[in-house]
Amino acid sequence: MDYIDTLRIFRSVVEARSFTRAADMHGLATPVVSRAIARLEKRLGSRLFHRTTRAVSLTEAAERFYDGCCRVLDDLDALEAGATEQTREANGVLRLVAHTTATVNRLVPLISSFKRAHPKVTLDVMLTERQVDLVADGYDLGLVLPFMLNNDTTVTKLLERIPLALVTSPAYLAATSTPRHPADLAQHVFVPMPPSLRKPSLTFRGPEGEDDVTVQLKYEIASNNPEFNRAMVLEGFGIGILPVALVQADLAAGRLVTLLDDFPISDMQIEIRLAYTSRTLLPAKVRAFIDHATEFFGGVTHAQPHTQALADAQAQQVG
Repeated sequence: MDYIDTLRIFRSVVEARSFTRAADMHGLATPVVSRAIARLEKRLGSRLFHRTTRAVSLTEAAERFYDGCCRVLDDLDALEAGATEQTREANGVLRLVAHTTATVNRLVPLISSFKRAHPKVTLDVMLTERQVDLVADGYDLGLVLPFMLNNDTTVTKLLERIPLALVTSPAYLAATSTPRHPADLAQHVFVPMPPSLRKPSLTFRGPEGEDDVTVQLKYEIASNNPEFNRAMVLEGFGIGILPVALVQADLAAGRLVTLLDDFPISDMQIEIRLAYTSRTLLPAKVRAFIDHATEFFGGVTHAQPHTQALADAQAQQVG
């Protein structure tokens, strides 16, 4: 029996004026209560109760100790109640880190709908495209791309796969040539992600019975920001491998065109993952966001798949 339990038994004996009734209140045998009080008296070096066959009365030491004991137990109960409330009702500050570009079309409606559903939660959102450590950096959750996580113990949940498109500007093609086969890409310049984040190569799946074709990417400009890469591609600096959602308006308007549509490419998608540090004992605010984000991204994916968006843009481009 720990010290806090002993204090609760002492309080019950004082308020019930009976060892037997105190034992009943705690579901214990009367001798167990007697031994607990004896240990407390030994610890304090003072007698706490006068006991007769008919009554229990407090010593002066017990009267003084009782007041302080009640304050400690009441504060502890209030502290436990507050912690329990945190696990039952979504409230408090939720610190979220998200990939700046990959979530650009998702984050505002996601956060808006979550905030309306959970008005007692205050959100602290950090946008970045660097690696993060949720624990060390103090985040509750992350909406991240896999390369952003540097801790193998982080729990992740797949929310969305975003297809990539192989695109360039008409001006670039006018200054060079239009590739007709994957092998032709060896003569072209790309504006890719840095090699530290994505392999500087593309692998085209060959027809049945034929080998795949891997093309190493030559580049003069690389960055970890797809929006920057898109802008450089629009300026005519090469071929980009960009999220469909980011370029579909440019494709529809003719500012960009897709390349080698008849040649399927392996690993032409990026994953948005929800990251958190544990599966158990999650605060209510974290659990609520996980549930909300899962439902939100499920609805988005079913409503408008990115592959359909690319097909629509390509149709407008051809038309």
